[in-house]
Amino acid sequence: MKKTLFAIFKRTIDIVGSLILLILFSLIMLITMVLIKISSPGPIFFKQKRVGKNSHQFWMYKFRSMYTGDNDKRLRENYPDLWKKYKESGWKLEMSEDPRITPIGKKIRSLTIDEFPQLINVLKGDMSLVGPRAYREEELQEQEKKYPKTKKYIDIIRSAKPGITGVWQTSGRNDISFEQRAKMDAAYIKKQSFLDEILIILKTPTSMLSRW
Repeated sequence: MKKTLFAIFKRTIDIVGSLILLILFSLIMLITMVLIKISSPGPIFFKQKRVGKNSHQFWMYKFRSMYTGDNDKRLRENYPDLWKKYKESGWKLEMSEDPRITPIGKKIRSLTIDEFPQLINVLKGDMSLVGPRAYREEELQEQEKKYPKTKKYIDIIRSAKPGITGVWQTSGRNDISFEQRAKMDAAYIKKQSFLDEILIILKTPTSMLSRW
């Protein structure tokens, strides 16, 4: 009964919250769309397959912050040292050294504006406002090989909807290893409570503003 009530509460917060945020951020999103369109050729939005609830894959939306084409292939073939660092760092690079990101892309990433279209994923039910990070399947497989002890955490993460924000994103810790992130996300999923959900949502604006 408690799980059912929590699921209803969470979905209600997701729908109401994402609608409010889409309205509040509509002008920022419109300006961002124009800037992306005039600054580099290609689509405004970027979509990529991510792992959702019960390992179901879905298309996650973002504002395009990279040049068009197969950027991972370009990075792997033209910048082997950066590709190695990219994989070893948990599939991420510092924006200042990432040749795949456009100038406008670096700005909207630094302000987390590139993630605003994920509110559409929340409305669709693919994601939640709060949850574990939305991982790529190959990323989970690579990390599980690298950190075998994280398998139990990854299995738990696969059982839940990924979120736009989460417990480790609002922890105030910027440099967190995959193993630490996975452990924190798994603990959140196992515990899930009304209070934790509200606290994470309330902490998110402060976490975002700290990047501005």
